Amino acid sequence: MKNISRKDFLKGTLASGAALAAASVIGVPILAGEEKGKYTPGTYSAKAKGIASDIEVTMTFDETSITDVVIDVSGETPDIGGAIGEDMAQAILDAQSADIDAVSGATVTSDAIRAAAADCISQASGTEVVLTEKEETVSDWLGEPPAIDEADITEELETEVLVVGCGTGGWIATMTAAEEGAKVLVVEKGETATKIREDIGSIDSKIQQAEIEKDPGLAIDKMEALQDIVRYASGYVDSDLIKVWINESGEMVDWLTDLIESTGNWYMSLEGGIGNREDPGRDKAYATGHSPHKTEDAPEELSISDTFQEHCDELGVEWKLQTAMVKLEQDDTGKVTGIIAQDLTDEHYIRIKASKGVIMAAGGYATNTDMMLALQPMTMKMKVNVPIGSKGDGSAIKAMLWAGAEMDPCHTSMMFNRASCLPTETAGYKTNGKWFWFGEQPFLKVNLNGERFCNESGPYEFMLHSMYMQPYHTYCDIFDANSKEYCEQFDEVGCCRLFPFDNGALSNRDFDGCWKDMMEGENSHLETGYLQKADTLEELAEKLNIPVDTFVKTVERYNELAAKGVDEDYGKEKHRLTPVDTAPFYGIRTCAWHLTTLDGCRINTDMQVIREDGTPIEGLYATGDCTGGFFANNYPNLFTGLACGRTMTFGRRAAKIVAGK
Repeated sequence: MKNISRKDFLKGTLASGAALAAASVIGVPILAGEEKGKYTPGTYSAKAKGIASDIEVTMTFDETSITDVVIDVSGETPDIGGAIGEDMAQAILDAQSADIDAVSGATVTSDAIRAAAADCISQASGTEVVLTEKEETVSDWLGEPPAIDEADITEELETEVLVVGCGTGGWIATMTAAEEGAKVLVVEKGETATKIREDIGSIDSKIQQAEIEKDPGLAIDKMEALQDIVRYASGYVDSDLIKVWINESGEMVDWLTDLIESTGNWYMSLEGGIGNREDPGRDKAYATGHSPHKTEDAPEELSISDTFQEHCDELGVEWKLQTAMVKLEQDDTGKVTGIIAQDLTDEHYIRIKASKGVIMAAGGYATNTDMMLALQPMTMKMKVNVPIGSKGDGSAIKAMLWAGAEMDPCHTSMMFNRASCLPTETAGYKTNGKWFWFGEQPFLKVNLNGERFCNESGPYEFMLHSMYMQPYHTYCDIFDANSKEYCEQFDEVGCCRLFPFDNGALSNRDFDGCWKDMMEGENSHLETGYLQKADTLEELAEKLNIPVDTFVKTVERYNELAAKGVDEDYGKEKHRLTPVDTAPFYGIRTCAWHLTTLDGCRINTDMQVIREDGTPIEGLYATGDCTGGFFANNYPNLFTGLACGRTMTFGRRAAKIVAGK
């Protein structure tokens, strides 16, 4: 069987008349009297909004045909939407139409290209191109492992520990395995390794213990923590995996703290806050978050990844960047012996053998539209595209499933109410929105009928799941001129906090910075039309396109409850039950920001990937968002940094086990 290169595959798929599953919503252009010879020769340009930028398509026509297509996707994510411009241009030329299929995993960018191409054709033909919706279908997202001829494998490498993917978990696994004396090779498809998440959840670190001595209220009961995480997941977890994080995350953070602080450029701090202790509310918060911060003498451009890279270089770690894993290789017993990878610069294939084991750390499937539509249709209806989030394309999960792994039964994501859309738009993965960090503050929130519908305080996803039950899965955040005072009063925890923590630790962002982003400059939420400002509640409702009378009554009722200090409707804490009574008033339509998927292939407590019968696949280990058994239904964000801390802790444990073989 002759192997088809990535470029050839894309060209063939795009030019094909068969619709891809989960194809774009933009759809088929219909040209009135679609006849040849109807173009006015010349060059035409048009733009459409992609996931991270405006896509520009420039097309040249003679009297009868499209002769050239140039697509600028330079502002899109380089290895996702930014990688498809050339192939889409060729597909448009081949089809002589904007009626081409989307590239799976880059649907939003594909849609923007087709919309802009249709605009160019409209200009050249003088006939409006009407784009209709294509029916969404659930695809066979898993498929079969690719067949690769031995003759096409032109390079062979050997190592002891092979780490596939270098992000939050990959960095930790790589450094740990190398420190343990193993020969380590990292395969990463990006031009550089991925930056880590910097809210790191742990229990019993030295920093945490020191803070607890000063403030015993920060202490964490390990059994209570275990039971709470299990409760969030309705039991669809492996409790023993959670115990690994509880018992080993402190050591991991201590090691990491020593590593970064030894450079003189960083210090680690505990986010020492658990909310209002007199009025704790429905949901318990845990002071588990640790964050690295730069010292005053640190170079401004320095990142944690730079520090990790220097350490890896000292340890002799080897790298294959711009290299994608294609599939795992197994011997006759089913043991994983290594991988087949492809160099993305010239598309040659590489066999990499790993004598001690392969550690998969290549993320989830947030960018794989086919997988998301098949496994998480609810998430796709809640999310809005903003240019920040996971790059996970599902390749690691698919490779492990092909090797015999079992996948989680509950398909789960980590979402935040940090995305916004225009007053004329609603939630959905086809909507391109704007990043809205301020959205997690527990202000009054109303549905598109102008009605309050839940307790606005609590874990991010509780709010979003309540939103799903409302019209068009969209709501409006409502606040007034007193927002700064109220945000400090809210006493939030975790990454959404806008003021220093009780112990003085810095928050991820501050109020003034968020407010400036929303209010000032041509790209602010206010100037771009996302955030609405009004002198009266009636005016605000009109600007948000929600019923005026109902909205005004809702606010009046909310203000009555705030005056009483008791939320008789939904039980929100008194200190977060703040009135909306001082002009100017503000409102914005808010939806879900999808950071990453949290369901993956099952692992045991030795980080070995397991089959349905619970037996391990020898030679195969995993950490991070490609693994399962830890989360279900939602992300318990009141354990600050839990996902990141889990990924790092498991990466370190996997590396120690594999390197010790």
